[in-house]
Amino acid sequence: MNPVVKKLALFASSVILLLFVMFVINQTVQVVELAERINPTLGTIVLWALLVVYAVLIIVPAFLFWRLPRSLVPPKKEASPEFDMFLAHLRKRLSSNPHVNGLDLSNREQIEKALTVLGGKADSIIQQAALNVFVSTAISQSGRLDTFFVISVQSRMVWQIARLYYQRPTMRDLIHLYANVVGTAFVAGELDDIDISQHVEPIMSSALGTVALSIPGLRVAGTILVNSVITGAANAFLTLRVGIIAKRYCGSLVLGERRTVRRLATAEAARLLGSIVRQGTARLSRVLWEASKGKVSGTVGGVKGYAKGTGLSLLSKVGLRKSDKSEHPPVPGPEDDDPQREPA
Repeated sequence: MNPVVKKLALFASSVILLLFVMFVINQTVQVVELAERINPTLGTIVLWALLVVYAVLIIVPAFLFWRLPRSLVPPKKEASPEFDMFLAHLRKRLSSNPHVNGLDLSNREQIEKALTVLGGKADSIIQQAALNVFVSTAISQSGRLDTFFVISVQSRMVWQIARLYYQRPTMRDLIHLYANVVGTAFVAGELDDIDISQHVEPIMSSALGTVALSIPGLRVAGTILVNSVITGAANAFLTLRVGIIAKRYCGSLVLGERRTVRRLATAEAARLLGSIVRQGTARLSRVLWEASKGKVSGTVGGVKGYAKGTGLSLLSKVGLRKSDKSEHPPVPGPEDDDPQREPA
């Protein structure tokens, strides 16, 4: 992680922790003073009771976390002495994984085959999450809502990948995985390595084309569709990248450098983005068509009725069509029905 970002994160965490401690102390003082107004002894009892509760809330989680087994972290090099031990632990973990049940895990080649099977299932999870992000963010067009939605989908996706590889991931496994994924994918100093437009633009050209935009009647709808697809494609690309980084941390025998993992994940995400954009664009086009079909038909019907009425009026004026008075004879009145009435 970038040292500057790490220091800023540590400083912000310290400030938040200090503010929380001050808040707890302030609330504790108020509760104790309220109890002392009733009875001084009651105030002392409430104070010690609160201190015991605080100690339990701090010590018990720390103790449980400390007793958790260590995370299964791949070594950085195959030549390291920890590699054989890592393979033994990984073989034991994969032997209880129902997704690769029945596979022979006696040697390294079989272990890599099992990891390939899990990698295919992880790809399905990643692509489904990216497709959901594409369609949802393309339709919503709300920056704040999109941010919360993308974060929730990506967090759930990382959790699903962890369960796929680890089955029952411990808290330490999840903390290690989330920390590495966030540190690799969202370091501020490294985001310049990603040029999203470079990956999205050629896919946009092949998925949408320029035919719709050349038709005057569809220009507005085409512009809305293009803007929606660009937003959805950018969010889907980042989601793919996060998922691939999580998959590489879970399914690699050797842990590469973060820059290497990041670049490989970017290349693979760009390769998968085309399929996501094509599927998402098809769904989005159907949604826009269903939403606009009723309005377009209503507008066309209204224009057609107006044109018909205007044409009939013009024909009547030029004499090519009889007026309503000539078409319908006058209704005889009561005087016309009298046979004894003499003509004038």
